[in-house]
Amino acid sequence: MRPFLRGAWNACHDVGRRVARLALDIALPTLCISCREPVSGEGLCPACWAKLSFIAPPYCARLGIPFVYDPGPGLLSMEAIAAPPAYHRARAAVRYDDVAGTLVHALKYQDRTDLAPAMGRWMARAGAELLHDADTLIPVPLHWKRGWSRRYNQSAALANVIGRQSKIPVRADLLQRTRATHQQVGLSRAERARNMQGAFAVGDDQRASVAGRHLILVDDVLTSGATVDACARALLRAKAASVDVLVFARVVEAFRPPI
Repeated sequence: MRPFLRGAWNACHDVGRRVARLALDIALPTLCISCREPVSGEGLCPACWAKLSFIAPPYCARLGIPFVYDPGPGLLSMEAIAAPPAYHRARAAVRYDDVAGTLVHALKYQDRTDLAPAMGRWMARAGAELLHDADTLIPVPLHWKRGWSRRYNQSAALANVIGRQSKIPVRADLLQRTRATHQQVGLSRAERARNMQGAFAVGDDQRASVAGRHLILVDDVLTSGATVDACARALLRAKAASVDVLVFARVVEAFRPPI
Protein backbone atom coordinates (compact mmCIF):
# COMPACT_ATOMS: atom_id res chain seq x y z
CA MET A 1 0.00 0.00 0.00
CA ARG A 2 2.79 2.40 0.88
CA PRO A 3 4.46 2.27 -2.57
CA PHE A 4 1.06 3.02 -4.13
CA LEU A 5 0.52 6.04 -1.88
CA ARG A 6 4.06 7.25 -2.53
CA GLY A 7 3.51 6.94 -6.28
CA ALA A 8 0.22 8.83 -6.09
CA TRP A 9 1.84 11.58 -4.02
CA ASN A 10 4.70 11.94 -6.50
CA ALA A 11 2.26 12.12 -9.41
CA CYS A 12 0.22 14.84 -7.70
CA HIS A 13 3.42 16.72 -6.83
CA ASP A 14 4.59 16.62 -10.46
CA VAL A 15 1.22 17.90 -11.69
CA GLY A 16 1.27 20.71 -9.14
CA ARG A 17 4.79 21.70 -10.18
CA ARG A 18 3.82 21.81 -13.86
CA VAL A 19 0.76 23.94 -13.09
CA ALA A 20 2.86 26.34 -11.04
CA ARG A 21 5.44 26.62 -13.84
CA LEU A 22 2.70 27.26 -16.40
CA ALA A 23 1.20 29.99 -14.24
CA LEU A 24 4.63 31.60 -13.85
CA ASP A 25 5.26 31.48 -17.60
CA ILE A 26 1.91 33.18 -18.21
CA ALA A 27 2.52 35.85 -15.58
CA LEU A 28 6.17 36.43 -16.54
CA PRO A 29 6.73 35.63 -20.23
CA THR A 30 10.24 34.69 -21.35
CA LEU A 31 12.16 37.66 -22.70
CA CYS A 32 14.96 37.94 -25.24
CA ILE A 33 18.25 38.07 -23.32
CA SER A 34 19.41 40.97 -25.50
CA CYS A 35 16.53 43.31 -26.36
CA ARG A 36 14.04 42.03 -23.72
CA GLU A 37 11.25 41.48 -26.24
CA PRO A 38 8.99 38.47 -25.46
CA VAL A 39 10.14 35.20 -27.06
CA SER A 40 8.52 31.78 -27.29
CA GLY A 41 11.48 29.99 -25.71
CA GLU A 42 14.70 30.74 -23.86
CA GLY A 43 17.43 32.72 -25.62
CA LEU A 44 17.35 35.42 -28.27
CA CYS A 45 14.48 36.73 -30.32
CA PRO A 46 14.75 36.05 -34.10
CA ALA A 47 15.93 39.61 -34.82
CA CYS A 48 18.78 39.51 -32.29
CA TRP A 49 19.68 35.93 -33.18
CA ALA A 50 20.10 36.98 -36.82
CA LYS A 51 22.51 39.71 -35.74
CA LEU A 52 24.69 37.46 -33.55
CA SER A 53 27.72 36.24 -35.50
CA PHE A 54 28.86 32.80 -34.30
CA ILE A 55 32.43 31.81 -35.09
CA ALA A 56 32.83 28.49 -36.88
CA PRO A 57 35.58 26.90 -39.00
CA PRO A 58 37.56 27.81 -40.97
CA TYR A 59 39.65 29.77 -38.50
CA CYS A 60 43.26 30.16 -37.36
CA ALA A 61 44.35 26.99 -35.54
CA ARG A 62 46.15 29.08 -32.91
CA LEU A 63 44.07 32.21 -32.33
CA GLY A 64 40.65 31.13 -33.57
CA ILE A 65 40.42 34.15 -35.90
CA PRO A 66 37.92 33.29 -38.67
CA PHE A 67 39.11 33.01 -42.27
CA VAL A 68 37.08 34.20 -45.24
CA TYR A 69 37.82 30.92 -47.04
CA ASP A 70 39.08 27.47 -46.01
CA PRO A 71 42.87 27.24 -46.53
CA GLY A 72 43.10 23.70 -45.17
CA PRO A 73 43.77 22.26 -41.70
CA GLY A 74 46.32 23.74 -39.33
CA LEU A 75 46.83 27.06 -41.14
CA LEU A 76 47.79 30.09 -39.05
CA SER A 77 46.81 33.72 -39.33
CA MET A 78 49.38 36.44 -39.86
CA GLU A 79 48.76 37.60 -36.28
CA ALA A 80 49.62 34.17 -34.87
CA ILE A 81 52.87 34.03 -36.85
CA ALA A 82 53.96 37.62 -36.22
CA ALA A 83 53.19 37.64 -32.48
CA PRO A 84 52.55 34.13 -31.14
CA PRO A 85 50.88 34.27 -27.71
CA ALA A 86 51.99 32.45 -24.57
CA TYR A 87 48.80 30.38 -24.59
CA HIS A 88 48.42 27.46 -26.99
CA ARG A 89 44.97 27.99 -28.57
CA ALA A 90 42.11 30.45 -28.26
CA ARG A 91 38.47 29.87 -29.19
CA ALA A 92 35.46 32.19 -29.03
CA ALA A 93 31.75 31.58 -29.43
CA VAL A 94 30.90 34.80 -31.29
CA ARG A 95 32.40 37.90 -32.84
CA TYR A 96 32.25 40.99 -30.68
CA ASP A 97 29.51 43.06 -32.33
CA ASP A 98 26.49 45.08 -31.17
CA VAL A 99 24.45 42.16 -29.82
CA ALA A 100 27.44 40.38 -28.30
CA GLY A 101 28.57 43.66 -26.73
CA THR A 102 25.13 44.17 -25.19
CA LEU A 103 25.26 40.70 -23.62
CA VAL A 104 28.80 41.14 -22.30
CA HIS A 105 28.08 44.59 -20.87
CA ALA A 106 24.88 43.42 -19.19
CA LEU A 107 26.59 40.40 -17.62
CA LYS A 108 29.59 42.40 -16.45
CA TYR A 109 28.06 45.66 -15.27
CA GLN A 110 24.29 45.21 -14.89
CA ASP A 111 24.07 42.13 -12.65
CA ARG A 112 22.54 40.10 -15.49
CA THR A 113 23.89 36.78 -14.25
CA ASP A 114 20.84 35.16 -15.87
CA LEU A 115 22.71 35.55 -19.19
CA ALA A 116 25.56 33.27 -18.11
CA PRO A 117 23.80 29.92 -18.81
CA ALA A 118 23.11 30.68 -22.48
CA MET A 119 26.50 32.33 -23.04
CA GLY A 120 28.30 29.49 -21.27
CA ARG A 121 26.54 26.85 -23.36
CA TRP A 122 27.58 28.62 -26.58
CA MET A 123 31.16 28.79 -25.27
CA ALA A 124 31.18 25.08 -24.41
CA ARG A 125 30.11 24.28 -27.95
CA ALA A 126 32.76 26.56 -29.47
CA GLY A 127 35.48 25.16 -27.21
CA ALA A 128 34.62 21.45 -27.48
CA GLU A 129 38.06 20.71 -28.95
CA LEU A 130 39.80 22.39 -26.02
CA LEU A 131 37.53 20.90 -23.38
CA HIS A 132 38.20 17.36 -24.62
CA ASP A 133 41.77 17.44 -23.27
CA ALA A 134 41.38 19.87 -20.35
CA ASP A 135 41.98 19.10 -16.67
CA THR A 136 40.81 22.35 -15.12
CA LEU A 137 38.94 25.56 -15.97
CA ILE A 138 40.36 28.77 -14.51
CA PRO A 139 38.32 32.00 -14.70
CA VAL A 140 40.39 35.13 -15.27
CA PRO A 141 40.50 36.66 -11.77
CA LEU A 142 39.46 40.15 -10.77
CA HIS A 143 41.45 42.23 -8.31
CA TRP A 144 39.74 42.06 -4.93
CA LYS A 145 38.77 45.74 -5.07
CA ARG A 146 37.00 45.35 -8.40
CA GLY A 147 35.46 42.07 -7.30
CA TRP A 148 34.10 43.76 -4.19
CA SER A 149 32.54 46.59 -6.20
CA ARG A 150 30.95 44.24 -8.76
CA ARG A 151 30.02 41.57 -6.18
CA TYR A 152 30.79 38.74 -8.62
CA ASN A 153 33.24 37.73 -11.33
CA GLN A 154 31.55 37.39 -14.72
CA SER A 155 34.31 35.07 -15.95
CA ALA A 156 33.69 32.74 -13.00
CA ALA A 157 29.95 32.74 -13.77
CA LEU A 158 30.71 31.60 -17.33
CA ALA A 159 33.30 29.05 -16.19
CA ASN A 160 30.83 27.48 -13.76
CA VAL A 161 28.30 26.94 -16.56
CA ILE A 162 30.94 25.39 -18.81
CA GLY A 163 32.20 23.25 -15.94
CA ARG A 164 28.76 21.85 -15.20
CA GLN A 165 28.21 21.03 -18.87
CA SER A 166 31.65 19.50 -19.50
CA LYS A 167 32.17 17.92 -16.04
CA ILE A 168 35.54 19.70 -15.80
CA PRO A 169 36.38 21.20 -12.39
CA VAL A 170 36.55 24.97 -12.00
CA ARG A 171 39.34 26.34 -9.81
CA ALA A 172 39.10 30.06 -9.15
CA ASP A 173 41.78 29.82 -6.47
CA LEU A 174 44.70 28.75 -8.66
CA LEU A 175 45.42 32.18 -10.15
CA GLN A 176 45.46 35.50 -8.32
CA ARG A 177 45.44 39.06 -9.56
CA THR A 178 48.30 40.53 -7.55
CA ARG A 179 47.76 44.19 -8.37
CA ALA A 180 44.99 46.43 -9.64
CA THR A 181 45.30 47.43 -13.29
CA HIS A 182 43.89 50.30 -15.29
CA GLN A 183 40.85 49.75 -17.48
CA GLN A 184 41.98 48.40 -20.86
CA VAL A 185 39.42 50.43 -22.84
CA GLY A 186 41.17 53.09 -24.95
CA LEU A 187 44.67 51.62 -24.57
CA SER A 188 46.81 50.57 -27.52
CA ARG A 189 47.98 46.97 -27.89
CA ALA A 190 51.40 47.81 -26.43
CA GLU A 191 49.84 49.76 -23.56
CA ARG A 192 47.52 46.86 -22.77
CA ALA A 193 50.48 44.48 -22.58
CA ARG A 194 52.39 46.83 -20.25
CA ASN A 195 49.29 47.34 -18.12
CA MET A 196 48.96 43.57 -17.54
CA GLN A 197 52.63 42.76 -17.10
CA GLY A 198 53.16 40.99 -13.77
CA ALA A 199 49.52 41.40 -12.72
CA PHE A 200 48.89 37.67 -12.13
CA ALA A 201 50.59 34.97 -10.11
CA VAL A 202 50.14 31.40 -8.86
CA GLY A 203 50.57 31.09 -5.11
CA ASP A 204 53.23 28.76 -3.78
CA ASP A 205 50.55 26.60 -2.15
CA GLN A 206 48.77 26.15 -5.52
CA ARG A 207 51.71 25.24 -7.74
CA ALA A 208 51.20 21.51 -7.26
CA SER A 209 47.65 21.85 -8.60
CA VAL A 210 48.94 23.66 -11.71
CA ALA A 211 52.08 21.68 -12.57
CA GLY A 212 51.57 19.22 -15.40
CA ARG A 213 47.92 20.15 -15.95
CA HIS A 214 46.15 21.11 -19.17
CA LEU A 215 44.34 24.31 -18.27
CA ILE A 216 41.71 26.50 -19.91
CA LEU A 217 41.43 30.18 -19.08
CA VAL A 218 37.85 31.44 -19.27
CA ASP A 219 36.98 35.10 -19.93
CA ASP A 220 34.16 37.12 -21.43
CA VAL A 221 35.97 39.02 -24.22
CA LEU A 222 39.28 38.72 -26.05
CA THR A 223 40.48 41.97 -27.59
CA SER A 224 44.26 42.25 -27.86
CA GLY A 225 44.81 39.13 -25.76
CA ALA A 226 47.02 40.97 -23.25
CA THR A 227 45.05 39.83 -20.20
CA VAL A 228 44.89 36.13 -21.03
CA ASP A 229 48.49 36.20 -22.26
CA ALA A 230 49.63 37.52 -18.88
CA CYS A 231 47.53 34.87 -17.13
CA ALA A 232 48.99 32.13 -19.33
CA ARG A 233 52.55 33.24 -18.62
CA ALA A 234 51.93 33.03 -14.87
CA LEU A 235 50.46 29.52 -15.20
CA LEU A 236 53.28 28.34 -17.47
CA ARG A 237 55.85 29.65 -14.99
CA ALA A 238 54.13 27.39 -12.46
CA LYS A 239 54.84 24.46 -14.85
CA ALA A 240 51.38 24.02 -16.40
CA ALA A 241 51.54 21.52 -19.28
CA SER A 242 49.50 23.80 -21.55
CA VAL A 243 47.14 26.75 -21.37
CA ASP A 244 44.25 27.36 -23.76
CA VAL A 245 41.75 30.22 -23.79
CA LEU A 246 37.97 30.10 -24.15
CA VAL A 247 35.97 33.33 -24.35
CA PHE A 248 32.42 34.31 -25.20
CA ALA A 249 33.33 36.98 -27.78
CA ARG A 250 36.45 38.10 -29.56
CA VAL A 251 37.19 41.24 -31.51
CA VAL A 252 37.72 40.36 -35.17
CA GLU A 253 39.46 42.91 -37.36
CA ALA A 254 39.13 43.09 -41.15
CA PHE A 255 39.67 39.74 -42.84
CA ARG A 256 43.24 38.92 -43.76
CA PRO A 257 44.41 35.92 -45.77
CA PRO A 258 46.05 33.04 -43.88
CA ILE A 259 49.70 32.19 -44.40
